[in-house]
Amino acid sequence: MGGAVTSAEAVPTAHIAVDHYSAVHLAAETARAVAERCRLSGALPDRAAVVASELASNLAKHASSGSLFLQPLPLGGGMEIVAVDRGPGIGELQRCLADGYTTGTSLGAGLGAVKRIATALTIRTQPGTGTLICARLTEPDAKEPAGQEVGVVCLPADREQVSGDACAVVEHDSARTAIVVDGLGHGPPAAEAAQAALRAFHRAPDLPLPALLTGLHRALRRTRGAAVGLLRLHPGRAEYSGVGNVRVLTLTPLDVEHRLTGQPGIVGLNMATPSVRAFPLPTEATAVLHSDGIDQRWARSPSAFVHRLPPFLLAASLAHSHRLSRDDATVIAARPRQRIP
Repeated sequence: MGGAVTSAEAVPTAHIAVDHYSAVHLAAETARAVAERCRLSGALPDRAAVVASELASNLAKHASSGSLFLQPLPLGGGMEIVAVDRGPGIGELQRCLADGYTTGTSLGAGLGAVKRIATALTIRTQPGTGTLICARLTEPDAKEPAGQEVGVVCLPADREQVSGDACAVVEHDSARTAIVVDGLGHGPPAAEAAQAALRAFHRAPDLPLPALLTGLHRALRRTRGAAVGLLRLHPGRAEYSGVGNVRVLTLTPLDVEHRLTGQPGIVGLNMATPSVRAFPLPTEATAVLHSDGIDQRWARSPSAFVHRLPPFLLAASLAHSHRLSRDDATVIAARPRQRIP
């Protein structure tokens, strides 16, 4: 296929459960560390800490079951901080976004400062359902992050220090290719298999999917093996190739379609000849690729609110509400690259 390939460093998502006000300090320090790892310059790490502190403070004061997800942008160039809750929603959102607006009773307190600092800010809120906020920070001359219609969350199982899952999204030519790897089991041996697959993927992510999956099979022969899902997004269509229990589907504003899972087998141990399944990807549809650490029942009847979420909020919503905490959990939500006029 050829062409330039762009991708971000693959690192697990930092997850902070905001169930007490002490989480605010942890959120600020974590945001600063992620910003430094993303090589954001000057005052940007401190600004990231302010954004995380404001969002965590809101969650601690006014929401329930709140979480922050912090990580590099999926396609590189900066970082993102996503706040998710099952709280009361934000009333008078536009008023809350005014800089300097504050109240002791509103979930929207402090959003003016977040809007001023963030390169891009996206908010979805619904009374009785909750609120999702994504603040993305980049260098002043970086590519507009709002164009990265990709969301990723990768979390280890509870009580595990490392994730046996791994994932990445790359751009090449006019396509985006995503991978989700679920190493067999948990802990360091599963993580070793997942990272080996990721290294092999990054060597040639633009290969045809069967050839790419065959290369991953060779690379994992000395590991315990993994389930792998590969998804390639083109304008108007998508291709999927996978082995094991990594699922893909498309979410449109009205429906859930193209529910697929991988062929039987284990990459690195026993794998049949890979096949590719192609399916249409309508405008405004989001493709979702996830490991079995995300409960598949989420797709039975998602709410209208979930149907309308942009990819980067959808991934966080699924991880927050449908993660099986006893297992490593990874979800990618993405749309194809925008056509360049």
